[in-house]
Amino acid sequence: MPLKVAVIEDDRDLTGLLQYALEQEGFEFSCIHDGLSATDFCQRVQPDAIVLDVMLPGLDGFSVCKELRRDPALRDVPVVFLTARTEEAERLRGLEIGGDDYVVKPFSVRELVARLKLRLRSSRALDSLARVGGLELDKERREVRLDGRLIPVTATEFQILERMLRQPGRVWSREALLQAVWGLACHVTDRTVDVHIRRLRSKLEADPSNPQYIRSVRGFGYTVRDPSEGSSNLNDSAART
Repeated sequence: MPLKVAVIEDDRDLTGLLQYALEQEGFEFSCIHDGLSATDFCQRVQPDAIVLDVMLPGLDGFSVCKELRRDPALRDVPVVFLTARTEEAERLRGLEIGGDDYVVKPFSVRELVARLKLRLRSSRALDSLARVGGLELDKERREVRLDGRLIPVTATEFQILERMLRQPGRVWSREALLQAVWGLACHVTDRTVDVHIRRLRSKLEADPSNPQYIRSVRGFGYTVRDPSEGSSNLNDSAART
């Protein structure tokens, strides 16, 4: 069964171009041209990924994304923002509210397709379960649990956490996480990693300002460790996040 991509974009010429490109790559394409109906549309379609314009009639893309993230059936679906806005503050805002990627117009359709494939790709070579302390990731079910409690995470948060949990104790630089999750040709900055780490900490840590699972290593990046191991030689300052 082909993977489904929902495009929410008011430029009909652009949606026609995207339809051709996505269908050529084997995706099932569907689209809607306004923000007010977007959530209901996605609830009906149940897409595997969403391409979301920011400047939409009726309701802007950021507001649509907030609605999607409140919906239990849609909150884990990857959302790629598509917009003419180039300001870093706008990109960070999109990531803060639950977006997984940000493509700026004018753009390469091939790049957008590559970004979607990256979001949807999963490695079957890895074991289904990864666990550190009370934190568990189930790849088969796409679930994260902390002490048995289900933790809702976005697709990108899941990918970041998966890579870190597979190698507990490894210190990941921001650049290494960018390449692992977004790919070598990504155009996002290392602050993007900080945004997602901050969101993960808000969901996983009892005190996000004093994280016990996702720890900062000053001057290097981030690592995941069992809280029972203590701080060791880490500098757990979260100043940058």
